[in-house]
Amino acid sequence: MRRAVLICVALLLICCGCGAAPAEPPSPPPVVQIRPALDSKHARPERGVVVRARGGTLGRVLVSEGGQHVPGRLDGSHTVWRSDWTLKPGAEYTVTATAAAPRGPATVATGRFRTRAADRTVRVASTAPLPGETVGTGMPVIIDFDGPVADKAAVERALEVRSETPVEGAWRWIGDTRVVYRTRRFWAPRQQVTVTAHLAGVRVADGVYGGVDSTFAFTVGRDQTTSIDTTTHRMVVQRDGRVVQRMAISAGMATTPEYTTTSGIHLTMDKASPVRMVSPGREKGEPGFYDVMIEHAVRISDSGEYVHAKDNVWAQGRANVSHGCINSRPDQAAWFFDNSLRGDPVTITGTSRELEWDNGWGFWQLSWRRWREGSALSGGGRVP
Repeated sequence: MRRAVLICVALLLICCGCGAAPAEPPSPPPVVQIRPALDSKHARPERGVVVRARGGTLGRVLVSEGGQHVPGRLDGSHTVWRSDWTLKPGAEYTVTATAAAPRGPATVATGRFRTRAADRTVRVASTAPLPGETVGTGMPVIIDFDGPVADKAAVERALEVRSETPVEGAWRWIGDTRVVYRTRRFWAPRQQVTVTAHLAGVRVADGVYGGVDSTFAFTVGRDQTTSIDTTTHRMVVQRDGRVVQRMAISAGMATTPEYTTTSGIHLTMDKASPVRMVSPGREKGEPGFYDVMIEHAVRISDSGEYVHAKDNVWAQGRANVSHGCINSRPDQAAWFFDNSLRGDPVTITGTSRELEWDNGWGFWQLSWRRWREGSALSGGGRVP
C-alpha cells in the first residue's frame, strides 16, 4: 500500500511539472530623446532643454554651459526632464542623460548643441532695492529694463522672488520697460529676499532676447510704521509695535491742490540733507514763489512731498501752513531722517487730496485685486 501511494505522488509531480520556469527575455534598451537635437547649431533659446526616455526611466541628467550647471527637474514618472529656465543665446551646451529599462542594459546619450544668437538683447538696467540694501517692510521690488518688453508674460514668468518667510506677491507692469513686485501684505521684518531675473534666452520680442540673468538680494529690516493725522497735527512713529517717537507737525495749507498734502499709504523713497525746494509753477517775483534749502528731508512721493525739518514751531501741532510737505521740529526731523529706511510705510489722513497709486511708490493705494490686474499672467498684461 505504501508503495502505491509513493507512485501516485510521483505521477502527480510528473503531471504538474516541477522544472524551473523559462527566463523572461531582456527588455530592449530605452530610447533617449533630447530637444534641441544634438549637434543643432541654431536651437531656440526660449524652448529650453527637454529630455525624454522611451521604454525606461531617466536616471541622471546633466546639462551645462561654460562649466555651469543648468538646473532642471524630472516629472513624476521620471520619464521627462525639463530645464527650469530658458537658455543663453549664442551659447554651446553639453547634455548627458542616462536611462534604464526594467530589465536589460541602460542607455547613455551625450552630445552638444548651440543656441542661435540674438539680433538684439534686453537686460536689467537698474533695480530697487539696491543689492545689499536694508529696507522697510513696505518696500516694492522695481526692475527697469534697458529696452522695451513686448512679451511681458514671458519675462514675468522668468522673474523669481525668494524670501525666508513665505509671502504672496505679484508683478505689475508700468509701461514697457518697468515691472514692480508688491507683496499682498507688508514683508515680515528681519529677513533676506533674493530676486532673480532668469532673463537669458527669454524671447522679449521678434529677434530680441534677454541677454543675461541677473540676481540681487536685500534685507528687510525692523518693522517701522508712521501715522500722520493732519487734523490733529500729530505724527506717531512705531517700531515693532511700540511707539518710539511722537512729533508735532504742520501739513499743507490746502489753498491749492499742489499745496494740499496727499492722504494715503506713502513709502519713504529717499532722503537728503539739504534738499533744494522750489515752488511749482511759479516764477521768481510772483506771489507764493519760494526757493529754499531744507534740512533732513525724507521724500514720500513724486509730487514734492517730504517729511522735513522746519523752525516754524509756532505752527507745529496747531495749524497746517506748509506748501504740502510735513514739517516738524528740527531735532525731531533729524531723528526721523536718521531712523528711516527706504520702504518704511507712512500713512497720512485728514486731507481732501488722495495719493495716486502711481505717485512715487503709492502702490499700496491699490487693492490686491486691482494690483494683480496689472500682471501679464493674471490680468492679461494690461498696462495702465
